Amino acid sequence: MDAKLLLPFPSAPTALHATAPPKSLFLGASLPLHPRAPPPFPLRLRARPAVVVAQAAAVKRRKEIPFDNVIQRDKKLKLVLKLRNILVSQPDRVMSLRDLGRFRRDLGLTRKRRLIALLKRFPGVFEVVEEGVYSLKFRLTPAAERLYLDELQLKNESEGLAVTKLRKLLMMSQEKRILLEKIAHLKHDLGLPPEFRDTICLRYPQYFRVVRMDRGPGLELTHWDPELAVSAAEIAEEENRVREAQERNLIIDRPLKFNRVKLPKGLKLTRGETRRIAQFKEIPYISPYSDFSHLRPGSAEKEKHACAVVHEILSLTLEKRTLVDHLTHFREEFRFSQSLRGMIIRHPDMFYVSFKGDRDSVFLREAYKDSQLVDKNKLVLLKEKMRALVAVPRFPRRGEARTSEEDEGVNGAIQLSDEGSDMEDEEDEEGLSDMEDLISELSGGKSDTDYQWGDGWFGENDDSPPDFGDDDDSNPQEIKVTMKNADGSTNGRASVPVFPDGRPRERW
Repeated sequence: MDAKLLLPFPSAPTALHATAPPKSLFLGASLPLHPRAPPPFPLRLRARPAVVVAQAAAVKRRKEIPFDNVIQRDKKLKLVLKLRNILVSQPDRVMSLRDLGRFRRDLGLTRKRRLIALLKRFPGVFEVVEEGVYSLKFRLTPAAERLYLDELQLKNESEGLAVTKLRKLLMMSQEKRILLEKIAHLKHDLGLPPEFRDTICLRYPQYFRVVRMDRGPGLELTHWDPELAVSAAEIAEEENRVREAQERNLIIDRPLKFNRVKLPKGLKLTRGETRRIAQFKEIPYISPYSDFSHLRPGSAEKEKHACAVVHEILSLTLEKRTLVDHLTHFREEFRFSQSLRGMIIRHPDMFYVSFKGDRDSVFLREAYKDSQLVDKNKLVLLKEKMRALVAVPRFPRRGEARTSEEDEGVNGAIQLSDEGSDMEDEEDEEGLSDMEDLISELSGGKSDTDYQWGDGWFGENDDSPPDFGDDDDSNPQEIKVTMKNADGSTNGRASVPVFPDGRPRERW
């Protein structure tokens, strides 16, 4: 081998490379090194969060028309009930239209609308009367007033049931006390009297009492009843167990080959979503009346308990539904998570969240069948009769048959059908989410600038056609005018316009 290959590189190639710059000095080299002192307090090691089955089950929300239709059909009823609540607070339940104008903000009317045209849209509920020259007042119709009195009487008779609901609501809370202001959000859903604070909250000191809390007066439980500490889900599970036992006696008793998840009818989920829901159901049931102070937030057990509380609250309501915002008021009492809406959406086998309306609503799925409530309370039946009065048209069509609203749950309440008013309850009303758009539609888009203002009756220029006939059941819009001669024939030049009954009509 050549000896030159074994020799190092000559000095010439080394000159081609620049010398490396000197390394910077470490400024802390002269500092003395001391052992690290232990902290004055023991450090709390952050534990790794446990895998939550329910949070991993991000179920996609799917729109279901039957539940959304429940919100759509109550759009007009919601406005009428607001008007009725304002009216019944007046003496003798009579109010002038001038005084009603002060409640525009409470009714959700941000823009000026003609109130008399709004009231005339509901002839089955309100009637406008004239007192004096420039004084218009309105009141309830006899049918609507009878329903209102029946509702008050029924609420007084069901006071014991309302007390039981309040006791169960307090028993589910952590401190066994809830602010009265928060309970007031659920008073209509639970069927409580309007003045429940001054009535049932003070009449039953053996069950609860009014105490002073940091943020106002609250209701505190004074007696724990173990018989009431049974949830509706536990009762339904026991009934299903008895029913399955009876069916098992009729067929061959054999074990199931796999654990099958029973989903409600109409609910379509993917295989992964079904598997996650099945895993969540395998977690043992936690009663909403049990002590949940030891449950760690964010765990699967805490979400199991939260679902049980929401299920029990919905089962206590009249229509088995309420607003999601009403449930969020009880985050402190029931230790709900901040994403309560997301938690409810993750369990479509139990609940359904509807985005229709001004605010989101949550339904108890098992209580409904094809947009109809399975078990209807007497107060719910009265509300459906009120809905039938709201649907009464202003001008009934001639020859149109009366239809029964039994399919809508009125149970015999008869109303006249109006095709024009029913078409606006279909799916294409995506934009009518607030009360202002509804009023705009009912009033025909006319503002106060299009009318003469005041409480007086300025003629019949508010969508009311002239009254040509004397009969009350005749429709002025459908009267046919024919041209006839003086001798009764329809041919000839000298024709006179007459009505079908032969009465001559004045020439224009």
